[in-house]
Amino acid sequence: MSAPAGGARGNTTVSERASRAWMTSYRAALVLPIVSDPIRDGAVVVEQGKIVWVGKAGDEPSVKNARMVELGNTVLAPGLINAHTHLDLTVMHGVLDGLSFFDWIRTLINCRGELSQDQLLDSARLGIIRGLEAGITTFADTAPSEASFRAMVELGVRGIAFLEVFGPDPAVAAHNIAELRERIGPMRDSATELVSVGVSPHAPYSVSDELYVAAAAFARSEGLPMATHLAESAAESDFVAAASGPFAELLRSRDIAVVPRAPTPVALLDRLGVLGPDLLLIHCVRCGSDDVSSIKLSGASVVTCPRSNRYFGHGNAPVAALRRAGVRLGVGSDSLASNQSMDMMAEASHALAGDPGADTADQWRVATLGGATALGLESRVGTIEVGKEADLAAFPLGSKRDDVAGYPSLAPDARASLVVVAGFERVRDGRVIGDPEPTIARTRIAAQQLREWRHRATSA
Repeated sequence: MSAPAGGARGNTTVSERASRAWMTSYRAALVLPIVSDPIRDGAVVVEQGKIVWVGKAGDEPSVKNARMVELGNTVLAPGLINAHTHLDLTVMHGVLDGLSFFDWIRTLINCRGELSQDQLLDSARLGIIRGLEAGITTFADTAPSEASFRAMVELGVRGIAFLEVFGPDPAVAAHNIAELRERIGPMRDSATELVSVGVSPHAPYSVSDELYVAAAAFARSEGLPMATHLAESAAESDFVAAASGPFAELLRSRDIAVVPRAPTPVALLDRLGVLGPDLLLIHCVRCGSDDVSSIKLSGASVVTCPRSNRYFGHGNAPVAALRRAGVRLGVGSDSLASNQSMDMMAEASHALAGDPGADTADQWRVATLGGATALGLESRVGTIEVGKEADLAAFPLGSKRDDVAGYPSLAPDARASLVVVAGFERVRDGRVIGDPEPTIARTRIAAQQLREWRHRATSA
């Protein structure tokens, strides 16, 4: 097994536990509680991993040996939430550029086969490192292996690891579920207070009706959350509604029958009884008014990944309609194989660009409380309130201190100066605690290996 990324792990050290027990006041030029007005020259007091006080700096409760952390001209916000990613694909950044969506998926599968389990684990570690640098404290990851789950536990971040299940052939649905049950058992046994496990039937073009129903039944019987890619592309819609397009052709070449299943991908899951409040719908680009109504009535959540969707040319999710309907909405980066960075504020800005009623405050809400609510974590994180778990991120402010007011815009790809997860500092002075360089170096070698493989495959 390759060496871990550094000192920030799920298995905390004695010194980390001791520092977490101290009462710490984080003071910043601007504090964003999200559920109330910004606090200029504010402070957030943390003890035993919980937020115990929020208000003006200097008014904190006086406690002997309390620790003061002056963050200077920064905005202190709830930790950002990446409500959809594939951390184990981080190493593929830039490797698959220039392909159509269908060819990208097929090439990705082959590309993944070139990597060892240790390399996939390193890739997931690097994804978390990049996320922490961007102020992300919570990741909702989907993957066909336990690499991302292991990396999240190891690096001490918060997250849900949705284990993917595939199977377009209805004849083997029972086998697929039995295999899923076997694979998810060890992950559930290793789950922590911060990192839990879920189930992800991948997408309509890779999951039969029978497997969707079985996966939902299994998840609900075990009390596990679900996530699925849905209504992402024209190719997916053609496959579901007309049994046509590249996905249909591929399955027919494998002697798997393909027939029209429903007018839209959302209508398909509605017909199957899969839609529900325990389901996270990923993308939802191709959704009409009836689809939005079905999502709302079911209580399902949506995560949109606008910059990844733009990478593929898929279009934009109907965010304004989803918000008007009251659908729980978060944003995600998708994988760094189809995105430049994990800039959650940029994702929120792009997501809300088509909603004339949205402002910068809404962008902050979507990137924090929106993601928490979409993932069912709003009672624990997503805001700065007394009683919430201390997931915090501080970012430098570009304006002069005297001009700080309201909800600020961050510079593109802004790096966090401080990140705290459940009271544990994971980024300090702009650097991920521990030594990420060995992971970065190993992943750089693996990325070059993949680029050479892609060149050979393209030249053949």
